[in-house]
Amino acid sequence: MTYFIIIISAIFVNNIVLTQFLGICPFLGVSKRISTAMGMSGAVTFVMVIATIFTYLIYTYALAPFEVTYLQTISFILVIAALVQLVEIVLKKVSPPLYQALGVFLPLITTNCTILGVAIMTVSKNYNLLEGVVFSAATAVGFGLALVIFAGIREQLELVDIPKGMRGAPVALVIAGILAMAFMGFAGLVK
Repeated sequence: MTYFIIIISAIFVNNIVLTQFLGICPFLGVSKRISTAMGMSGAVTFVMVIATIFTYLIYTYALAPFEVTYLQTISFILVIAALVQLVEIVLKKVSPPLYQALGVFLPLITTNCTILGVAIMTVSKNYNLLEGVVFSAATAVGFGLALVIFAGIREQLELVDIPKGMRGAPVALVIAGILAMAFMGFAGLVK
């Protein structure tokens, strides 16, 4: 039951983008096409789960025993940066179109605060390794869900006549706010 609560909470109730407002840069930047949003979601999911495993192990077996937990943030950032480089190399070889579509946003995963936030939340919530992996995977699914929904709406907005002053970023921010309010409707679903 604990894992079910972690999953529902991470995807819907405490969605990392729409209720905690982490990862807004890729949310707004990569959400113009569903295909690009799905590619970014996959890359973020991979990096987030692997980063959570490595950061948990580093925190549990290197930082906490030697009482140097104040190095948590910098060590987590280094792990995330290395993993993003790995993903970038793999995508360049395996899927050049996706690599081109993600463009500058792929290296920005390094500074994507959702990944660092999840790594820090896993430690601060005292999750064990399995709970941390479930939490990170569910959070990544929630991130991907928000990104794909937003991308779908933005693709549909290209088909309608929007007033000149609302085109681009203004309408995107209004839609993001409406999505955030919709996800707030899940508040109270789990405790």
